Amino acid sequence: MLNVVDFQRMKQKKEKITMITAYDYPSAKHVEESGTDIILVGDSLGMVVLGYSSTTQVTLTDMIHHAKAVRRGAKETFIVVDMPFMSYHASLEQSIINATKLFQETDAQAIKLEGASEETLALIKQVTAGGIPVVGHLGLTPQTVNVLGGYRVQANDEEASQKLLEDTKRLEEAGAVAIVLECIPKEIGQVVTDELHIPTIGIGAGADCDGQVLVYHDLLQYGVGKLPKFVKTYANFNLYGTQALQNYVKDVQTGQFPQEDHTYTMKRKSILPKA
Repeated sequence: MLNVVDFQRMKQKKEKITMITAYDYPSAKHVEESGTDIILVGDSLGMVVLGYSSTTQVTLTDMIHHAKAVRRGAKETFIVVDMPFMSYHASLEQSIINATKLFQETDAQAIKLEGASEETLALIKQVTAGGIPVVGHLGLTPQTVNVLGGYRVQANDEEASQKLLEDTKRLEEAGAVAIVLECIPKEIGQVVTDELHIPTIGIGAGADCDGQVLVYHDLLQYGVGKLPKFVKTYANFNLYGTQALQNYVKDVQTGQFPQEDHTYTMKRKSILPKA
């Protein structure tokens, strides 16, 4: 299994880091078998697999439940788990308790926090000192989408881009081991990546980031509808999966399933009741 030192070396050698967001046992198995470097158990699971309207409905219990399933499916992969909405914005003491619970119960290698507020920076310092690696997340931060005014490109002017750069440096100084950059201009992604000593993982942040992350369900078009511009799909399970299910329904209705190959027979038919 790779570790934070390996990712640091990959950045120095300009070897791209791969990350896929997955939420359960079978998807984690697929991702590990693909050779991906990191699995992110994102709070986007709320919308993708639980049907919530946003990530703000996701609880700590939800994250622990899904992350444990991911760990069972990917025992040899570095796993990062999101801290969900408002689980790290109460008192510092309670935030540390929540971070510790999430880290211990999921057997993850790191947790991920959005933003660079003073309370977030303080938490990163505390848990890092205690032995919990932290990944930061800047740009479009879904947990604060209501404050940001919707899902749209961030750091799109000089003032906002300068603040983002300063925030990335604050996260690095606080002890973050990597930073996810979401939905920002590619020029800003390149500047941040060049300025930082820790790896950047982009999602809609350009090709110059040290690594890239996409969601398992987006990559495969599995149960998702309209996709963001930054997503590239590599299969269409919505199409082929539905066709497969329709073929099953048709086979059952027409008597084509089950056939002999799918049926068990008794070895001693003498025990059957006589007609």
